[in-house]
Amino acid sequence: MQEELLLSKSDWSFPVPIAYGPGRLQEMGQHATTLGLTRPLIVTDQGSVGLPFIDSLQQALLSAGIGSEVFAEVAPNPRESDIALARKAYLEGGHDSVIAIGGGSGMDAGKVTALTAHNECDVWQFDFDRDAPSLPADHVFPTLICIPTTAGTGAETESTAMVTHSERGMKLCVWHQDLKPSLTLLDPEITLGLPAALTAWTGIDAMVHAIEAYCVPDYHPMCDGVALEALALIGRWLPSAVEEPGNLMARGGMQVGACLAGVSFLKGLGLVHAISHMVGADFDTHHGLTNAIVLPAVLKFNAPAINDKLPAMCRALGLQGADFESFYSEICQLLDRLSVPVTLSEIGVPPEAAPSLAKKAHQDAAAGTNPRPADVATIERLILEAITVGR
Repeated sequence: MQEELLLSKSDWSFPVPIAYGPGRLQEMGQHATTLGLTRPLIVTDQGSVGLPFIDSLQQALLSAGIGSEVFAEVAPNPRESDIALARKAYLEGGHDSVIAIGGGSGMDAGKVTALTAHNECDVWQFDFDRDAPSLPADHVFPTLICIPTTAGTGAETESTAMVTHSERGMKLCVWHQDLKPSLTLLDPEITLGLPAALTAWTGIDAMVHAIEAYCVPDYHPMCDGVALEALALIGRWLPSAVEEPGNLMARGGMQVGACLAGVSFLKGLGLVHAISHMVGADFDTHHGLTNAIVLPAVLKFNAPAINDKLPAMCRALGLQGADFESFYSEICQLLDRLSVPVTLSEIGVPPEAAPSLAKKAHQDAAAGTNPRPADVATIERLILEAITVGR
């Protein structure tokens, strides 16, 4: 693609309406009017609520005569109790729509608020692994708008969201096929202020999405094509976004790459995510950082099962070699370059946690689409490797 196009404005209709381009947050009043919003609830996370883009969003809405309120009582790994409070704020505030803005936690909380706002269903009735709950014939989900403020989660084009089940100590995926964002807004200017570490961690999260989705052993050429394009964009632009934080072109490349990677994982994910979900639920670690640390151990385990995937992934990253060693070495060099910690122990995960984490990770849906099957004992060994050895 012509790199200059990353600095232009574009509107896409797949897989949902997407408005991309620098400065597009200022258009939110126009978009909200077009969608018929009158009183949106802005749902974000505690780390985002004080940042300038929240005020910019509210001012853009006010310019169109649309008032809004902000709900930000959202933990780094959202819990069902956070969602209950958000739903209460939605109903008591007389809101008609949800704008989910922030990193993964803010958008997850916003999406689940929309999921539960107009019905009496318990959030776990929307568990991805269960049949969808029976809703009244006249049930309508609130209008949902998603605005990512990092380039990583890729969660902005679907209703899928990760919520921590406090009693079980597990992260579970919830969704409903009839809830889709009415608009996804990608404005790379929003991400210019993201610190280097968060840029790196969220960027690797997006890269893991693309790698794991592409390696899922199912035939899905659309997701595969999107995953490879995502991997090419992320490999090209992530180092620049971290090392040149004001590089708007790099920020744009990362936002597009992360969005594509998020679309690709509709095909499925793998053991990196299965493990990371449970580490996050138990130790409240940053999801992208956890993925980055776990990735090398899982790649080595999966190596015998992904030989046919390696040439295309190596081409996407512009590598000379096309074998596992070339790919694995490139990934580890990137993690080193981005100053990612080597082991999970460095972020507070002790070896004695491995057995419990393994049992829960084995139940995660992402474990079921890993390219190489793994039982609980195998997952425990991988977790211990990530805790004590790393890359």
